Amino acid sequence: MMLKERREHTVTPSNRSSPRVSPSPCLSVLAFPLSRIALAGFLILSTVSTGSLAQSRQQSRNGSHSSRLRETMSAETRDMIERAIEVVCTDRKMDPKGSIPIDDMQGRPSLPVHSLEAVAGAERAQRLLPIAKKLVNSALQQLASDYQFQKAKGYQLRTQGALARVRAVRRVKPDMDSRDNASVFLRAPHTITFGTIFLAGLPSDEGMISVLAHELVHIADGDQDSLRPLFRTIGDRASALTGLRIKEQRAEELTCDLIGAMAARSYVADFPSYELLPRRLARAVAHNCVVEDEGDDDHLSPRNTIRALLALNPTLMRELIFGSGEPSPVRPFRSSKIGT
Repeated sequence: MMLKERREHTVTPSNRSSPRVSPSPCLSVLAFPLSRIALAGFLILSTVSTGSLAQSRQQSRNGSHSSRLRETMSAETRDMIERAIEVVCTDRKMDPKGSIPIDDMQGRPSLPVHSLEAVAGAERAQRLLPIAKKLVNSALQQLASDYQFQKAKGYQLRTQGALARVRAVRRVKPDMDSRDNASVFLRAPHTITFGTIFLAGLPSDEGMISVLAHELVHIADGDQDSLRPLFRTIGDRASALTGLRIKEQRAEELTCDLIGAMAARSYVADFPSYELLPRRLARAVAHNCVVEDEGDDDHLSPRNTIRALLALNPTLMRELIFGSGEPSPVRPFRSSKIGT
């Protein structure tokens, strides 16, 4: 079976594909051999108070009595998510470092590699790459803990492989032809290729960290689909919360975006500034503030991506709305579990 050749960041509504030579091969890194019953048994976020996620239990029988947790969102939480999106997209217009929406990027002329904007973006990306690698490793381990993957057989060995692939990335390569995309070629897993328009469209550290982290997760997954069970579990949870269909490649892209948001939140905590918290957090997802909100079979639409991210991470949703005077070092994601 042939291996996947390239994965792109989800950046343009009309060109949102991740080219592959063939369908994905078998599972492997946090993709340890888990049965469907084991995956269905993961305990995930059960309750959130104000603007919280409501839960309901579904009983299933497979020869014995078992229960399965299925989450839903309250109308109040849905309203808060829309309010948080409004905060992100309104502030983007006023923020001197606000990201350019990806549908706007698409309509811009190509930028030469040596243009001032592309050079500045490439230097920012290269400077932030070592930080992004550390934050992605932390986020992957945090999600594995939150979703209880560390209890699965083969967890340590497969996780070590994923984290090693992230650590091995060394270079950001500007590319004029890639325009408003970022991508990784799995035959050259030490390099992240950035279109020059995309480099110029992410003028903040927070926005750049989120996209670097997205691409690093693809590299962590590798050509053996090592993280597929994690992608599937997060996709299933996001589907239950939002009512959207988030399977297969959509689940992978959403997980990459989730880790991107987590990495950006951790960066804000580790590198505080006088800027207000909501503005800095908004930069991680502001490139999704599009007018032409289109998706495809492999990607949610940009605005639905924000909705799914906030549904998965209600802490981020509340911080975007209520904020604080200055960043505080909170954990980027934490799920509540039944009985705790």
